[in-house]
Amino acid sequence: MDVDHAEDHALSAHPALGRRLDLFDTSPLVGPGLPLWLPAGAVVRAELERFALELSLATGCRRVHTPVLAKRELFERSGHWRKFSADMFPPVRVGGEEFVLRPANCPHHAQVFAARPHSHRDLPVRLAELGSMFRSELSGVLTGLSRVRQITLDDAHSFCRPDQVVEEVVTALRAVRHAYDVLGIRVHRYRLSVRGAAQAHLGDDAVWASAEGALREALAELGVEHEEAAGEAAFYGPKVDVQVLDGRGREETLSTVQVDHVQPERFGLTYTGADGAAHRPVLVHRGLLSSMERLTALLLEADDGWLATWLSPVQLQVLPVSGERHGAAARALADRLSADGLRVEVAADGPLPRRVRAARERRVPHVAVLGDAELADGSVSAGAPGAAAARVPVAVLHEGLLAEVRGRRRERSGFSA
Repeated sequence: MDVDHAEDHALSAHPALGRRLDLFDTSPLVGPGLPLWLPAGAVVRAELERFALELSLATGCRRVHTPVLAKRELFERSGHWRKFSADMFPPVRVGGEEFVLRPANCPHHAQVFAARPHSHRDLPVRLAELGSMFRSELSGVLTGLSRVRQITLDDAHSFCRPDQVVEEVVTALRAVRHAYDVLGIRVHRYRLSVRGAAQAHLGDDAVWASAEGALREALAELGVEHEEAAGEAAFYGPKVDVQVLDGRGREETLSTVQVDHVQPERFGLTYTGADGAAHRPVLVHRGLLSSMERLTALLLEADDGWLATWLSPVQLQVLPVSGERHGAAARALADRLSADGLRVEVAADGPLPRRVRAARERRVPHVAVLGDAELADGSVSAGAPGAAAARVPVAVLHEGLLAEVRGRRRERSGFSA
């Protein structure tokens, strides 16, 4: 899967939010465009990666792991060297051979498919990887997490028979819809990106017509209205781009599904058909969640850093009214909730209003206040920091948080008894 930067736009707010919320930072010794995910940011990324894994398994993928570099010859064969060599990092010579950091993951997945023989009954073979790829971007265009030099892509490739292509595209687009529903992302428009007259593409007219026809059929089956964009196709095939708006109202491509007859041909990929002869598979590329970097930037911008509770680095902060009188009970509550996998902190120092404000500034979705009255009846005063609190039994808080997190709900629990 290729990430096409033609639709990228610089975001202004998420770099500041990322630093203020201790999610990510940069180092001049590491270099621009290579963000460091801090512990809090690593939690957000891990949750998105877990979601990506579940989506890939639910849609029939098997996970693979492939190297981040390969011989230059691999990318010459795929066509990426001719198309992207100016945007790739320079080759490194090892033992008389040239190796390069990959600009895309699909050539590696083609080699995974080629590693074993396949029958027509085996197809589709769906391979998924949260794989890193690299672009030698100019320093002047690098922005926070939205434009970086190392891209970690939620990437999958389906090697299928020609009669399976439409259903593979439909499956991918339905998975995109589900993911966006969970994440609270609104589709701005669907774009069918096709060849342009002046652009150099690999493959003949017949395979391009077949690929474009399959994408149109899939969009029609889903009842999806779309616009066509000439010249926006990948060099090896047309694609459906799912367009969204960033925090400043600017359009960008987040998810994409591409149909490719070219790379199976260039790599000589085959499967044994029902007639016993060798046949060429079709490759359907898909990126459901885009890159972890771009997706995190979009989610941060969408609501000024307020992430859904299941994504939040700290899901609940327990605030004892008095650290001396109520601190032990607050820590016991935090331990009880943490034992179920919830991310809970205790903040006991300083005046209570100041701690509530600090929780709000850190975008902690829930706080629970413990004082004399709460200890007396086994309750807590729970709610969003700075908002009206509900006095509920500890068990209600516990069950409400678990339901919200495990269900990946966007709405915060009201914790009504």
